[in-house]
This record gives sequence, structure tokens and C-alpha cells, in this order.
Amino acid sequence: MFYNYSMYGVENITPEELNVKIQSGSDFVLLDVRTAQENAAEAIEGSYLVPIHELPHRLQELPKNKDIVVYCRIGNRSAYACVYLSRLGYAVKNLEGGIVLWNRKSSLSAARV
Repeated sequence: MFYNYSMYGVENITPEELNVKIQSGSDFVLLDVRTAQENAAEAIEGSYLVPIHELPHRLQELPKNKDIVVYCRIGNRSAYACVYLSRLGYAVKNLEGGIVLWNRKSSLSAARV
């Protein structure tokens, strides 16, 4: 089950919508808030790693003039990060279902080709 963080001003983006954003060459930051170990095991190409526990100390690395799409494993840590960043004035979206749903949707798309 995915939690609804919309009441905190956080919007979700589906894996399909993120794929369109990537394919269209949109200028945005794809932020991975998982651990370094999780990132080393698998990551979405082009993403930038800032583990959630380091986020408050590394805010200066994130631009406020670009959209930020945040992801984690299933979408809960990233939703929490989105609430935090949104309150600080960042334009953020949470990847619905995290990298797990991203991988599932990607493998389904590849199977259809």
C-alpha cells in the first residue's frame, strides 16, 4: 500500500510518467535517498545519491530552481524526504512504488517490445 502524502503538498509521479520525463530530456534532478549499499546494488540511471539520513546536511547540493523526483525502495522514505524538501521550498515529486515498481514496469515494457 502506498501512503498518501498529498496532504503535505507532495505529488506522486508514476514510473511511466518518470520515463517520459527522462526520454524527453527534461532538466530535473533524480534523487535516490536510499543507502549507499542499496544504490550500489541497483539504481536508476542518472540518479544522484543522498541517503535520507544525510539529507539535512547536504541540502546545498540540491538546486531549488529545478524539479526533483525522489525515489527509494518502495516510496516511503522518498515520500518523507519529499515532505521535508517541500517544506523547505523545493519542487518535488515522489516516485510511486520506488525502484521496485520502476523495475517491474521497466521489465514489463521490455517484455512487450
